[in-house]
Amino acid sequence: MSFKSLGLSAELLRAVAEQGYSEPTPIQTQAIPVILEGRDIMAGAQTGTGKTAGFTLPLLQRLSAQPPAKNGRRIRALVLTPTRELAAQVAESVEVYGKYLPLRSTVVFGGVKINPQTTKLRNGVDVLVATPGRLLDHVGQRTVDLSHVEILVLDEADRMLDMGFIRDIRRVLAVLPKKRQNLLFSATFSDEIKQLADGLLTSPVLIEVARRNKTSETVAQVVHPVDRERKRELLSFLIGSQNWKQVLVFTRTKHGADRLARQLNLDGITSAAIHGNKAQGTRTRALADFKQGTVRVLVATDIAARGLDIDQLPHVVNFELPNVPEDYVHRIGRTGRAGNQGQAASLVCIDERKLLMDIERVTKQPIPQIVIEGYEPNPSIKAEPIPNGRGARGRNQPSAAPGGQQRRAHHGSSRPEAGGNRPSNRGSARPAHGNQAARAHGQSKQSPGAGAGNTGRGGPAKADVAGSRRPQRSRRQRHNPA
Repeated sequence: MSFKSLGLSAELLRAVAEQGYSEPTPIQTQAIPVILEGRDIMAGAQTGTGKTAGFTLPLLQRLSAQPPAKNGRRIRALVLTPTRELAAQVAESVEVYGKYLPLRSTVVFGGVKINPQTTKLRNGVDVLVATPGRLLDHVGQRTVDLSHVEILVLDEADRMLDMGFIRDIRRVLAVLPKKRQNLLFSATFSDEIKQLADGLLTSPVLIEVARRNKTSETVAQVVHPVDRERKRELLSFLIGSQNWKQVLVFTRTKHGADRLARQLNLDGITSAAIHGNKAQGTRTRALADFKQGTVRVLVATDIAARGLDIDQLPHVVNFELPNVPEDYVHRIGRTGRAGNQGQAASLVCIDERKLLMDIERVTKQPIPQIVIEGYEPNPSIKAEPIPNGRGARGRNQPSAAPGGQQRRAHHGSSRPEAGGNRPSNRGSARPAHGNQAARAHGQSKQSPGAGAGNTGRGGPAKADVAGSRRPQRSRRQRHNPA
């Protein structure tokens, strides 16, 4: 099947061809014709399946079928995303695919000055891509008019709920026209997502191209058991001995990401960290350097990495397992995209055995375990509690803030980097799968001459897994959570 057979216009087909795409992905094949018909959809697809083009292309075609109003351009399509990086990525797709159409678009998100965004909005746009917090800032300042929106897209709706944006989403819905087309995209279909869809969508078409919480078959997964004190040393060894050139590494906390990046740089491995406390300009530069190859390792928290689109990313490493097992699926979905092969390695200490069991239960598959020679875990080390880095899934419940105060999830509130207070049920150890799993997965490569610099002989520093809570921000800062 070709893009032409989906009913797209010549202008869109030309833009698609210039990007080197000839055949649509399954989510595009199913979603594009339905959206062109003007129907609501509830679409589930794993990351990297081409869902952005799946809604961007038909959205642009529907808008271009009717010229802008003579009395000025009005926002006719609104795309809501959970993070700045994803918003920027979607906005770029709108520009790329709409380059031959008489439509204007812009993006608004927090972390940058609001005045340039206001100027663009006043000049008139047809398509607006936004994060909820900054969009409500514009609504409050009356610098944006959403009363003419014809198409609403909620992209990565599951992540928006995880981040506590449900009340923000409802506030946005309250100022939109009741008659509109609604497109909901989510990597997973939780009960909360279904509840949101029931109140948002009208006779939606259900599209699901991947089983809920299923990991991609193009990603080879492996667990390397290791003591918590030697994780950084093992990571440096793997990068150096196997000559990994581009590695996305996940930590639970912002402070842990900064510390690991510093340690890897001391090991001679160029690294940068991105997380919610970094200025947007710093995050953008780090990502650009990583894509260009001047930075070898990008260390990220779950929120900062959500929506990152890195072509042919070969390696993802879970330096620390996520407290929420569904996040494991999102993490390793950064590699193995668009049919490419990828590798996902998890460095698991005794503290994380229960988290590993939860991940295998959710994904319904065991992950092969390979102990790297020289990094065998010390059986005498006892498990220690893991401070919570992600919260309970009750989105509207207040979570404990420093000093015993309560922090509520609503617009203008301070949101932790990765949620609230989900208990991790720690302490129960799980035996490795044994030699059989190791043989099935194959032996780890240890080719010499990788030139990664110091591979850890200087002594590892303990990885910081302290559950960091975002301190209360000033009134001005609170308006830019996304």
